[in-house]
Amino acid sequence: MDQAFGPEMQESFFRRDALDVARTLIGAEFRVGNTGGIIVETEAYHPDDPASHAFNGQTPRNRAMFGPAGHLYVYRSYGIHWCANFVCAPGSAVLLRAIEPLTGLDMMKLRRGTEKVKLLCSGPGRLCQAMAITGDMDGAPLNAPPFFLKLPKEAAAVTCGRRIGISRAVDYPWRFGLEGSAFISRKFDRQEALKP
Repeated sequence: MDQAFGPEMQESFFRRDALDVARTLIGAEFRVGNTGGIIVETEAYHPDDPASHAFNGQTPRNRAMFGPAGHLYVYRSYGIHWCANFVCAPGSAVLLRAIEPLTGLDMMKLRRGTEKVKLLCSGPGRLCQAMAITGDMDGAPLNAPPFFLKLPKEAAAVTCGRRIGISRAVDYPWRFGLEGSAFISRKFDRQEALKP
């Protein structure tokens, strides 16, 4: 397997404002082992953001968010699904919301129990299940196996809008998606969709 040693794998790429990282990651290829695809939807979270796990300070659960940039923060949502985040500047992170699956489709279908490609990675819990991302990977560095990350040669066309599934700071337009993608977890409201 080829390895990426470009700027996207370095800590300095992530040690920036989570909004910038979330936007830049759209269109990037992300793999875990032999499964993965193109990142088509992300959400940004800041430490002073009421919807962020970091809002009330460091805890055993969110420790990775306050650790080195360029590492994974993995948490369990509603006690059911794992969710994967890329740690950015201290206390901030980017949630991976959806990936267009390209590599290891058969394995992802098996893990997800579905033949429908659009349902493999369209949502944080689904993509973690499809790519076998679990709490054991919490705090793991992204610049080492089994991870691979490569930015697109040209910046992707990005749409942004309100984040999903939160009850605080619901008006922040901090969800980013690949324009026209059929693999995002939920369509962007035409009235709220903006060019970032």
